[in-house]
Amino acid sequence: MKTEVLRDIKKTEEEYQKTISAAQEEKKHRHSQAELEADNLVTKAQSNAEQYKKLKLEEAQRKAALKHAEIIKSGNQRAAAIREKGSKNLSKAVQLLVLRFKEQLHVKA
Repeated sequence: MKTEVLRDIKKTEEEYQKTISAAQEEKKHRHSQAELEADNLVTKAQSNAEQYKKLKLEEAQRKAALKHAEIIKSGNQRAAAIREKGSKNLSKAVQLLVLRFKEQLHVKA
């Protein structure tokens, strides 16, 4: 009977050791899976951040191009208005210049 009890104790200890080993293996496996999942999440977050950065950069470039085009258009309109205003007064300015030139010729003569 003693041997049976000792055998049962030994058998129970072996089962206990197997259960502990299995639990430790499960712990290692879950830890590995958690690390892998964390790495995947970090990679995905970095990818999303990079895509967001590219999107915002493209948006900023598009806005800058529109602003540039607006500035060029405004400048061209102002230049055209100045040219038009100048061309209206051109004949008067030429007449005045010729008149002053003639006056200077008569004064020296």
